[in-house]
Amino acid sequence: MKLHACVAIVGAGLMVGCAGRPSLLPNSDPNLRETMAELAADGAKRHPYKSDAPRGGDALARASIDYTFKTIQILNYSDSDWSDVEIWVNRNYVCSIPDFPQGKDGAKTLDFQMFFDDKGDYFWTAGGKIHVDQLEMLRDGKIYDIKITPAD
Repeated sequence: MKLHACVAIVGAGLMVGCAGRPSLLPNSDPNLRETMAELAADGAKRHPYKSDAPRGGDALARASIDYTFKTIQILNYSDSDWSDVEIWVNRNYVCSIPDFPQGKDGAKTLDFQMFFDDKGDYFWTAGGKIHVDQLEMLRDGKIYDIKITPAD
């Protein structure tokens, strides 16, 4: 009985500690540890989707989508670091990444709740009915397609 009470108290403490955050655990990138309100405001600034931006082709990046944990992990496998990157899901939800180093040590894990539309709503799957159909990156004024692979 005491064990159940301890688990409940610790669980409640964790929930209070992450109030307003897109995930239970803090993002591994300190630049991405914003509240949902901050992410929503940033997303609203970045709308609308830049459909008139020139296309840059395929990005030297790869993304895996994990619907169980509701995350997108993106790897920059180019030969340079990127900065001021916008990642767009289905041309409607956006998340900004200030610094995006190359290589596996720079891989970014982004929670679905870090992507916002112009109304301040975060990306969600509606119980599995909505998927990430298109993932794009705006960098240096160009839109690049990011190849999507299933999560392991």
